[in-house]
Amino acid sequence: MTTTSVRLPIFFALIISASIAPMRVAHADNSLRYSLPWQLRPVTIDDGARVDAAAAAFNDPQGNFDVALSTMFATSYKVTDHWAPLLRLGVISNNAPGAALDGSSFVNPVVGATYARREHNYRFALTLATTIPIGMGGGDAPDPRVARTNAAASTARPADQAMFEVNYLTESVGVAVAYVGHGFTAQADAMLHQGFRVRGSEAADSGGGARTSGAVGLHLGAFIGSHISVGADLRYQRWLSEPTIMAAADTTTIAIGPRLHFRIGKEMSIHPGFSLSRGIDARGLDAPLVTSQATTVQLDLPVTF
Repeated sequence: MTTTSVRLPIFFALIISASIAPMRVAHADNSLRYSLPWQLRPVTIDDGARVDAAAAAFNDPQGNFDVALSTMFATSYKVTDHWAPLLRLGVISNNAPGAALDGSSFVNPVVGATYARREHNYRFALTLATTIPIGMGGGDAPDPRVARTNAAASTARPADQAMFEVNYLTESVGVAVAYVGHGFTAQADAMLHQGFRVRGSEAADSGGGARTSGAVGLHLGAFIGSHISVGADLRYQRWLSEPTIMAAADTTTIAIGPRLHFRIGKEMSIHPGFSLSRGIDARGLDAPLVTSQATTVQLDLPVTF
């Protein structure tokens, strides 16, 4: 099992800690009192970066215990008060049953842009994005360990599934609306993904030449004091084209956890958080902790400048 996925967030955190150590932590203001979602896109745009590491446990299609590790890095640049381009990269690894099946992968990058507006306590964001189909494990004869790792990551992180479909160029459009006020955040989100096969034949994974999926989500968050918030997400994703490769047509995931909010000096703010997410199948919350849908621990570090 590779250690790449855990080195990146540790290295990134050490750099930030070293650079901000001599600076003074200022009091939080209203601009920090937005509760960042775990699985949904934020409705704010900033100059900044975000790195998160996640470990997910689940049962594979044969019922074996599997663990997938992932590190995602995202960055955006605020061109105007309303527009910001974005870039998202991912490195994943899989601790499959039997060492011969372990693997790692660099997945499809995502590029796009977000348009955001704010009217009093209400915020609106429109996101347009596309994957770049250069991820490892594509084509007609992929390395089986890499292909299995990509499939495991789709189970572990359904919100980032387009990044793991390395044979497809996926166009995405999303809309998010949020109320932010009095230390409380309520956000609704909808996303549509359209994938087009650009690598390998249709027989490579039985996914067809095109595939469509949609997702909706809800985030609720509240501040406890000036620098601590607690937030929860509920996200539902469904395959609209229902490709035969998918064992299930839909996925429901809930995530919850605390987050800290600090301003460092005049320009920088950090929002480290920890969440636990769980896939919910037909048995609901009464299902065992580890099922065919993943239970995931996530460490998240967004930094804005």
